[in-house]
Amino acid sequence: MLRRNFLLASALTPLAAPAAPAPRTTARRSLRLAHLTDTHVMPVREGFQDPPGGLAAAIRAAQALPERPDLMFFGGDLIMDGLKLERDETVAQWEVWDRVLRAELKLPARFALGNHDIWGWGIRGRPGIEREKGYGKALALERLALPDRYYSFDLNGWHFVVLDSMQPDFANKHSYTASLDEAQFAWLARDLAAVPAATPVCILSHIPILSACVFFDNDLESTGSWVVPGAWTHIDARRLKDLFRKHSNVKVCLSGHVHLADDVTYLGVRYLCNGAVSGGWWKGDYQEFPPAYAIVDFHEDGTVERQLVPYRQR
Repeated sequence: MLRRNFLLASALTPLAAPAAPAPRTTARRSLRLAHLTDTHVMPVREGFQDPPGGLAAAIRAAQALPERPDLMFFGGDLIMDGLKLERDETVAQWEVWDRVLRAELKLPARFALGNHDIWGWGIRGRPGIEREKGYGKALALERLALPDRYYSFDLNGWHFVVLDSMQPDFANKHSYTASLDEAQFAWLARDLAAVPAATPVCILSHIPILSACVFFDNDLESTGSWVVPGAWTHIDARRLKDLFRKHSNVKVCLSGHVHLADDVTYLGVRYLCNGAVSGGWWKGDYQEFPPAYAIVDFHEDGTVERQLVPYRQR
């Protein structure tokens, strides 16, 4: 066993039901990313397991690994919920988020928006709410100091694309559908076309583009036909799949949202859904998966290795 693998293995506790391990590679590692998604932080409340302390513990655990990540990626649903709460209640959650990150975060970080980071879409029947300060995604963008809701960047030989998975759909009980709007899809097509063919690409989104675990997120069997809501996984997955087929350097897509984990490979692209730091929304495990983050190693040859890492809360 390589020394780095031995040290990592000795520092981590395996999941009770881990996803299938990624194929081993002898390629040189380009970078290590810690993926912390679905943190759902909020003030301490009765009936929940200390969300601020849990988030702090997860950040500290990832940063204390024998081989530290080069980058922390926070994959959305950073706060417990803003969709249906008033602005002051939503801001109070962001203040907890800010406090924990100021105290704990020591590494470079990037952020994606999640559906619960959106303020006000789920508030019905109040005329003019869409004109209030911070409505929709504006409040989250301000709190995260993000210039836009989707963007891309390059790091250590890889190109990363961060998407905005949520589009308003007020006829939907969830208030949104998982897809890219037309402007974002056109931007993504241009962005991928500008990436050199030899540069591997990672797509980062909150909601999975393609996933197997969404079938188990609720009792879908009762429908008799596995009807997966369009708020659970990208309804435009076929369109995105067709775009990725034009760019063979798209190698992996990382997501969260479901609080479960899987590893799906389709047409040469790996789709990794990476559980949740909050587990069952700070009430313990969610089905077979405890509170966890993911360590993803990116290699020069375009391959990745993913390990789900349970961590101990205070």
